[in-house]
Amino acid sequence: MNAKPHMGHAYTTIACDVLARYYRSQNWDVKFTTGTDEHGKKIEQSALAAGVDPQIFTDKISQLFRDLLPILNITNDDFIRTTELRHKAAVEYFWERIKERGYIYLGEYSGWYDIRNEAYFSEEELIDGKSPLGGDVQYMKEPCYFFRLSEFNRSLVEFYDNNPDFILPIQRRNEVLSFVRQGLKDLAISRTTFKWGIKVPKDPKHVVYVWLDALVNYLTLNGYPENSKQDKDIFWQNSVHIVGKEIVKFHAVYWPAFLMAAGIPPPKQIVAHGWWLSEGEKMSKSVGNVQDPTKYCNLFGSDSLRFYLMRELAFGSDGNFSLEGFINRHNSFLVNSFGNLCHRTLSFIKNYAGGIVTKPVDQEYIPDDAIFVDAITCGLTNAMKDMEQYSFSKYLERLEYLSAIANQYIDKQKPWDLRKSGLEARMNAVLFILLEQIYKITKFLTPIIPISANKILRQMNIPHTPSILIRERIPIKVEVLAPEVVFEKLDASDLSRFDVYAND
Repeated sequence: MNAKPHMGHAYTTIACDVLARYYRSQNWDVKFTTGTDEHGKKIEQSALAAGVDPQIFTDKISQLFRDLLPILNITNDDFIRTTELRHKAAVEYFWERIKERGYIYLGEYSGWYDIRNEAYFSEEELIDGKSPLGGDVQYMKEPCYFFRLSEFNRSLVEFYDNNPDFILPIQRRNEVLSFVRQGLKDLAISRTTFKWGIKVPKDPKHVVYVWLDALVNYLTLNGYPENSKQDKDIFWQNSVHIVGKEIVKFHAVYWPAFLMAAGIPPPKQIVAHGWWLSEGEKMSKSVGNVQDPTKYCNLFGSDSLRFYLMRELAFGSDGNFSLEGFINRHNSFLVNSFGNLCHRTLSFIKNYAGGIVTKPVDQEYIPDDAIFVDAITCGLTNAMKDMEQYSFSKYLERLEYLSAIANQYIDKQKPWDLRKSGLEARMNAVLFILLEQIYKITKFLTPIIPISANKILRQMNIPHTPSILIRERIPIKVEVLAPEVVFEKLDASDLSRFDVYAND
């Protein structure tokens, strides 16, 4: 919250949006939330450097994050600012519950603090004089309230053992288990050396530690404290937090312990994604190597960016962001494979079948048709499993393969030769089967590229619901509309226009 959003923020939010769209298509009730964490010393310092009040500073920066959502075509149900009154009430109530249950005491903290990442570290954890997260550290000594984190060692390990999928991917789970098994120390959860934060109830000299404050946002967004029975709430029982790998410890160690102390069960899952690298380093405002998602969307459209981010990087791994890679992904699949498949099929139907295809009679089917349909069905079945395991890249890889199979099918069946030979019934059968499978692939692409997929569905002129079904059928008679090119080829040799635009 100390500068405008970059591609790393876009990645997290798009991943959440893809999940939300997918689960809505499976007829789940979805509550998709995002927002901005606005307190802490880092924000106070940034506001001071800008010469403005922290509230005015965060008002401006938070709006930049909110403005990005429609640019990325995000369908969130709520947006939280941790400076909102509803959140302040939730944090104060949450603090009191933990304190009443005996998990907070007053003491004095002395040790190292990473201001950039708002995190405490012991001397042993420092690496070359910096925090494990790469931030500069300051030695701090101040009175503060402590949370009895040490009392949750056994409870957390038992919880992880009983819920093996709580932390994904597996390497992040292993890191957390290793950290907890080394032994947890009580955690400082208030500060007195700065003022920008939520005041500790009944002791306003202290402000609540930003990570306790920030994590409570998930409860605030679910109606807490009015909805205080989170253990009975269907959304909380199924809640998934999507986070960057650098903040797994806060979400997978501190957060479950805070919740247990308050008598609330932990969320269902913590899913950590990797970093987008630029120039070989993690994108960071302080390093100065960020990529601006707004500029990509303005030049190339949100669908192309959404596709690249979900396809290029295996969720959980790191990857390097490049304009060349972006253009290659766009041209290879969206233009040359899937875009070409849709346009050539719809154009042939419009130009050589009167724009109409009908469900073929049984005698018009041949074994190749069943093989083709079975391959699509199997691929879509596995794609659903990929999505539900957060394997977005694998999901799209399967759809790319199915698009290639469909292109092979039309090349092998040669409807143009069938027409020339007077075999119009067989030609109709090929086109109907092909259209039905393209329709299903397009529906499966809708969570990723919603604008483009819906343009293609409109050209097909097939009444449809938002549901994504593996064995969905099209009507027995379809009259397509005039096809239009949906994906324009990008010229990889003409990158200067982006460079000029990027430097505006």
